[in-house]
Formats: sequence, structure tokens, C-alpha cells
Amino acid sequence: MERSELEALLSPRVLTAVDEESRPETPADVLARSTALRRSGFSPDETAAILTQAALRRRARAKFGEFAERMLFTRAGLEQATRLDVAARHAARFRTAGATSVADLGCGIGGDALALAGVGLRVLAVEHDPVTAVLAQYNLAPFPEVEVVAGDAEEADLGAVDGAWIDPARRTAGHTDTRRVGVADYSPSLAFADRTAARLPTGVKLSPAHDREAVPADAEAQWVSDHGEVVELVLWRGGLEREGIRRAALVLGPAGAAELTAAADTEDVPVGALGDHVYEPDGAVIRARLIGDLARSTGTHPIGPGIAYLTGDGPSPSPFLTPFAVEAVLPFDRQRIRKELRARRIGRLEIKKRGVDLDPAAFRKELALQGDEDAVLIVTRTAERRVALVCRR
Repeated sequence: MERSELEALLSPRVLTAVDEESRPETPADVLARSTALRRSGFSPDETAAILTQAALRRRARAKFGEFAERMLFTRAGLEQATRLDVAARHAARFRTAGATSVADLGCGIGGDALALAGVGLRVLAVEHDPVTAVLAQYNLAPFPEVEVVAGDAEEADLGAVDGAWIDPARRTAGHTDTRRVGVADYSPSLAFADRTAARLPTGVKLSPAHDREAVPADAEAQWVSDHGEVVELVLWRGGLEREGIRRAALVLGPAGAAELTAAADTEDVPVGALGDHVYEPDGAVIRARLIGDLARSTGTHPIGPGIAYLTGDGPSPSPFLTPFAVEAVLPFDRQRIRKELRARRIGRLEIKKRGVDLDPAAFRKELALQGDEDAVLIVTRTAERRVALVCRR
């Protein structure tokens, strides 16, 4: 979004139209709405702004729920924004630690600042990109306790805050078609995050794939999974880390929140025999390297060396595991697998794999599935061989 597009968007008549827009979903809907808006006197730029915001608000409901209906977005800003249920957890950590004011450094469109203000904290929200800063001002306008500043987060005056939330930009500047950058190009920098954590309670949001060897020894590293997707790694430091915890896997889902914690990476349990169930650990548990503790607590064991599937006999309910009942154990032989699936009339097949070089999409096409039954095919390695497990969820 360029400055001229922003100015068109922020005119009262365009904002009113954005709020009244019915969020067209199909190309035919978009064409009809575009024609209607033009006939109502909106310019091409205004029409594009209205329809773009309608589409972004529709997508944003997954992250912001009903709040999305009064927010403004850029494509890149929405993509990089923290989900509101996750941001609420960040805010609670500061609140529990006794903070009353927090600097949100690299606030983007304002997702974390919104959650911080929502629990009664005063917020200094700093955003380097001037267009995004204006959108953050708009999104945070209902909260008078939030001050939005357009500027360099590393130059912000932190004298009046007692906590800092740092969300470095990990992509190139811009509002569309951005690309990922290396750690050395994060803004604010990780060196700045280190300096801030030395003087203030600090949380730093990073990619869940961040190099584990670069995690500071004094940080609590918390990987967060939201409805099955690992969305972030947060480094809690400066007093926000919990005593005795340096690894955590927080899993958010339909049943609420569950967390595994440990003082360090946990030791794996030995590989054992294939049982009648296979379990897929949540990605946050895998990233945090807490599979060993999870296996011990659920009476399961790894299916093969270095393979992040667990197995055992009988169901083992856990919010950290997705269970699959094993109905057939086959060698990884393509003809044998095809014959078994056809005998079972499997027409809808989910293919999962670990430790085996396989393109699931190409393999599914090769199988030429026929039938009206469902199954999950898990292709992996045990201690002895490659196997294909026909399973049901």
C-alpha cells in the first residue's frame, strides 16, 4: 500500500463503504461489487481500496475474530500479525509479572498492542514503516492508553515503560510480495533485543524455525502451536522467564491450552516395537525437543531412530498427540500398497511421511485410488525397515 492508496482509504466516505461492504468471495462477486461501487461515484483507486480491505478482513477473521470487522490491513501486515488468541497469552505474561506499561517494538498493524491494551496495560507501539504505523493508529484508536509512534524501534525512548515486546521484521520492507531475510537483517536486531533484555522484562517473537543454537542460555524458549500450526518461538527474558524452565511447548486448540515444560531438551526414550496405535506429536513439542518427556508420560516410545512418531498399544489420550489406529502394516512396496488400498476400497487418502523420501502428491496420483472409504497412510521407518501403515484417525 502506497501513501496515495492510504490517503484514498482513510477518506470518510471510503471508510464508510469499507464498513458496509459485504465481503465478496467469488470473482463474479468482485466484478459485480466493483461495477456497483464505480456507479456510486467511487474512483478506481477507491474501489480497489474498498474491495481489498473487504477481502483482507475476511481473511483476518481467522486471526482476529470479530475485531477484524473494524480493522485495516495490508497483505504483508496481516500475514505477519500475531493471532489474537496467541497475543492474549503474551499480554497475560506481562500482566502476571506486574508490568503496567509495555513497549511494542515493531508493532506492525497492532495485533500484540491490541492484546496488551486489552488487559489494561499502557502501550508504546513503535512501527518503522509509516503507512503501517497509520494503520496501527486506526486499529488501536479505541484504546486511549496506546501511543503509536512511527520511527526506529531501536531509537525509541523506553524510560517510561517497564517491559518490552519485540517483534523483529523478518521480511523485506513493503506491503506485498515480501521475502524472508537472514537473522543479521532483522529489525529491530537481535543484538538490540539482548541489550533490552538486560534492562527490562522482554519477550522476543521469532520464527519457530529459528536456530536453536542461537537461543540465549538465560532465555525461556517457548514454541507455540495454534490449532495444529506452530506459529512462533518466543524468547522470554529479563524476569519474564519462569524459574527452572528453559524449554516450553504451548499448544492451543479447541479444548483450550496445554503446555509441556522442562529445564532443558529432554532425553529420548529407546525405540520400541510397533504398537496398534501411532501418535504424531504436536509440532511445538517436536521443536522444543520434549518428545522424551511426552513419551514417558504417555507410555509410548519412538517408532524408529530419529523419527518423530510415537507408538504403543491402546489409546493414549493427550493434547500433545494426534492418534492413529493401525489397521495394516505393509512393507514400503508400491504395488503391495496399491493392492491393499484397493481391497479396502480407499478413495480418500491422507498421506503422511517421516524419514522416507516420498512426494505424497505424486504418490497419491500413482495409487489411482478407487472407492468410498477414508484412510491415513503413514510412510516411515522403524528400527528394521521402511513401512507403510494403513491407519484411521
